[in-house]
Amino acid sequence: MLILSRKAGESIVIDGRIIVKVVRVEGDMIKLGIDAPADVPVHRQEVYDEIQKNNREALNKDRPKLPRLSANPPSPKSSSAVTPVAASAPLKPKASIPTTRK
Repeated sequence: MLILSRKAGESIVIDGRIIVKVVRVEGDMIKLGIDAPADVPVHRQEVYDEIQKNNREALNKDRPKLPRLSANPPSPKSSSAVTPVAASAPLKPKASIPTTRK
């Protein structure tokens, strides 16, 4: 683990993409600002641990088995033919609305 000393207003850069800044120090509480790309998840440790726990539990839950599909599709229940819908006349385009450019 790398341990760094920073004062309020100072930052560290991780991988050239993530900036962690000490925003404020209030007694034993340190406020951090984290600037990271949207594709980098950032969580407090306790939130991350809960996400991992929930993911592990979801993998271990009994899931109902899906029915097996047969190689032969089911036969139609009704032998009545489908009546095609008559094609309608093509729609006429609406009149264009004049636009002004500034």
